Order: sequence, then structure tokens, then C-alpha cells
Amino acid sequence: MHINGKTEICGLIGYPVRHTFSPLMHNAAFETLGINAVYLPFEVRPEDLESVIHCAGALGIHGLNITVPYKEKVLKYLDEIDKEAALIGAVNTIVIKEGRLKGYNTDGKGFVKSLQEEFGISPRGKRFFIMGAGGASRAISFSLALQGAGRIVLVDEAADKALDIARALTKSTSCETIALKKDNKAMKEMMLNSDVFINATPCGMKPHDPKVVDPDFLHKNLLVYDIIYNPRTTALMRDARNKGAKTANGIGMLLNQGVLSFSLWTGKKAPVHVMKKALVGVL
Repeated sequence: MHINGKTEICGLIGYPVRHTFSPLMHNAAFETLGINAVYLPFEVRPEDLESVIHCAGALGIHGLNITVPYKEKVLKYLDEIDKEAALIGAVNTIVIKEGRLKGYNTDGKGFVKSLQEEFGISPRGKRFFIMGAGGASRAISFSLALQGAGRIVLVDEAADKALDIARALTKSTSCETIALKKDNKAMKEMMLNSDVFINATPCGMKPHDPKVVDPDFLHKNLLVYDIIYNPRTTALMRDARNKGAKTANGIGMLLNQGVLSFSLWTGKKAPVHVMKKALVGVL
């Protein structure tokens, strides 16, 4: 990588971001295609978010990814929002052209693509149980609903957040949507009648995190997708495998959302194999 006066800048805004692997795959893609650009992580404190976003265009930044905890908070600082991102209510990708910032959401589409690759299924008619109601959960839920999911059940420690997503899905899609309080009996019943369980919480990133869900709720006919990618095998995935269930981690979602972001910034087809190799190599 040779940085000079013509090098374009893309990057990631979040807090924290020191754990991110996104620079590896994007910089590998830029180098492979001979694009004079660099992807950098920007750890931005909450009180600085507005000023950083407003300065991005002036600094010549070409594109940004947005991660926790800013996917929803960044909306009010953008000039334009893609229709699906507006529907979701969260943005993870910003394209900056002539000083104007347009927000997109590639998380949900990246997840659906990964679901097809990992499990060989499409969302149509399937019953999903999603733990967590943050920005990633919103994106996943809307993409699944728009792709014809049969039912989506949402649970979060903050019950009002799950209810908020459920109401938005009911208003904007035809998918049956249920927000449950964290009640073991109701959760177990719903999970026994679900096809796919998705962990969309950070729980599992640390060795001593509590269980995402009681292992007794898991069963062999359940497909278990943990959007966490570091560690590659989480406690949830081990519990699911012990029940005979198929599992997947978040590498596929990370890769596919990144592929879509890359194409939005560059207008070029992303070198998927190169980006995947960079991710798998570090993990």
C-alpha cells in the first residue's frame, strides 16, 4: 500500500473499534483492484460523533462504515437515507459525494446472503427467533421480513426495544412478528417451534459472559446463527452442537455486508475471495 496525495480515505466509526477486522478485508480489496485508497478505524466518543460526521466530507473521506453504538444515532446527521435503511431505522454504510452524505444499510442483506451460504436456505416461510433488539437486529429483522420470513420472534433484556422493532415490522411488512418478554417458559415454547435462532447481542464475545439462552431450549432441528465472529466458536455454538444443531458464526455476515459496502463506495465488484481470505487468515 502506497499512500500519497491522491489516496482516498474510507473508514469505520464506532466506540470501541479496536477489535475490528474490517480494515484487513477492505485494504486487501483496494490493493487487489489497484484502487488508491485506504480504510482506517476511527474510535469516536459519543460527544464527538456529530462534529466528526459533519467534518467527514471536508476531510475528503469517501466512505464510512458505522458500527455500535451509532447505527441509529447517525441518521439525523445525514443528507439522504436509502429507502431500506430508512425503513430499518439504522445505517451502517455512508457514501460521501461532493460533500453530501447518503446512508445505507448492508447488514441485513449481508446476513441473508450468509444465511443462504451457510445453511442453504432462504428466509421465505421460515420461523426465526432473534435474541437482541439493537441496530443489527433491526437490520436482520427487516431484511428477513422483506424476503418473506414466515414469523419473527424478538426478545431483549429491554422489552420495549423488542416491541419497538415488532411494531415497525408489523406496520411495514406482512410478516407475523412477536415481541416476547424474557420469560423462560414462553421462550422455550417458541424456540421449539422455530427454524432458525439468531444471537444478535454481544453476549459471547467474552469468556465469562452469561449464556445467551438456556441450552435446554436448543434442539437438533434448529439452525443456530451467532453474529459474533470473534471468538469463531462461541459458547452458544458449542451448546447448539451438543444438541446436534447446525451452527454458523458472524464471519459470513461481516464479509457480505463489507462486500456490499465496498461496491457502494467504489462502484466496482468486490473481490470476495480476497476479502474472505483476509478475514479467515486473522481469525
